[in-house]
Amino acid sequence: QVQLVESGGGSVQPGGSLRLSCVVSGALFSIKTLGWYRQAPGSQREMVATLRNDGSTVYGDSAKGRFTISRDDAKNALYLQMNSLKPADTAIYYCNAYTGPDSYLVATWGQGTQVTVSS
Repeated sequence: QVQLVESGGGSVQPGGSLRLSCVVSGALFSIKTLGWYRQAPGSQREMVATLRNDGSTVYGDSAKGRFTISRDDAKNALYLQMNSLKPADTAIYYCNAYTGPDSYLVATWGQGTQVTVSS
């Protein structure tokens, strides 16, 4: 199992930036992908950005060109740099890890961190 603890959320004005962090611990060898998801009130959880073990990334349409996912293996940390934030980015952001064999991936979630974009 892995454990995920997010930090870095907060309130920011439109056009501002935030960097979310996620400290990853536990069975790191079992991780296939790390990522960020978000869920706004009344909406389904959506993928923001995913980082695969081979270093490749996938971004959701809302994140392309504005957000950057990265990791620091020395710190066992995952980051999400968010620039040019919009009110529509307001949501709870969750760190995610998929672990296990490809035939049976298990999702693990952090507790979430609130991001509010408002003037």
